[in-house]
Amino acid sequence: MKSLQDIAQKLAAQGTGILAADESIGTLHKRFEKRGIPQAEEMHRKWRELLFVTPGIERGLSGVILFDETIRQAGSDGILLRNTLLAKGITFGIKVDKGAVGLTNFPDEKVTEGLDGLGTRLAEYAALGATFTKWRGVFTVGKGLPTSECIEANAYIFSQFATLSQDAGLVPIVEPEVLLEGTHDMRACEVALGRVLQTVFASLKKYRVNLSSLLLKTSMALPGKGLKEKAAPELVALSTVRVLKAVVPREVAGVVFLSGGQTPEEATKNLNATVLAGRKAKVPWPLTFSFSRALQDPVMDAWLGKDENVRAAQVIFQKRVEETARASEGKL
Repeated sequence: MKSLQDIAQKLAAQGTGILAADESIGTLHKRFEKRGIPQAEEMHRKWRELLFVTPGIERGLSGVILFDETIRQAGSDGILLRNTLLAKGITFGIKVDKGAVGLTNFPDEKVTEGLDGLGTRLAEYAALGATFTKWRGVFTVGKGLPTSECIEANAYIFSQFATLSQDAGLVPIVEPEVLLEGTHDMRACEVALGRVLQTVFASLKKYRVNLSSLLLKTSMALPGKGLKEKAAPELVALSTVRVLKAVVPREVAGVVFLSGGQTPEEATKNLNATVLAGRKAKVPWPLTFSFSRALQDPVMDAWLGKDENVRAAQVIFQKRVEETARASEGKL
């Protein structure tokens, strides 16, 4: 397992983080539609290529999570996009879950699909050069939510995904996301996050997953978006670090935070504060980022699908990566 530990440690290295460029075609279409960008595979390629060829991003990105379409695409120069990343020293991984669906008999709760045939898909992705995988599960906070049944169902699935990934020679990133939708306060989020993570790690241990070759991708402890007042970054940081220290095993190779509906500015400030709080609390794992929209939204707003906007969009992307990498060191 030594090589997997090395990969996991590189992905969570101080001063770098992971770009989540693994949006499904449906999600990407929604983001394109919002901005009037044409819905076409060629536009998907142009978008990913714009990001991956941006100068200097290798200084702030250790890895990129790809979608199945992207891992097979070539850029305008004929070079496979995955090889463009490797040429920059950026490792690539792949999202392997098939999305969340309603959990039968549990309204407002979901379970993630994709275990069927996963072993075969993992072998193919490893052959294509991927070194890590990602699986997302989602949890709603509300009256009586998340239920223990929802947490346990997803925790079991996480353990099977992680086991199969490590068997295939790939580092698993488990992503239990406590959603921001709702009017719950920060304390309710902290409690829910603690319950989810405790159950997930109990399942991972039960099925003998090697935690030193695994990354946790998690939400921060945040109040619901339905509340008018935002929590101060210092309070978010204290709440987040408190729950992580309580339930995340010290063997875990690293913790990376998702941006989860925060604005780019909020996500970056909260990351910076959490890293500082973690340092003060002497957490045993590196803390960094695996952002999607917090890195990409300002870039897509500048690009709008137009070739003449590519360079201006790349300047913004380069800056966002640099700012977020600094935040991962607590240097904002």
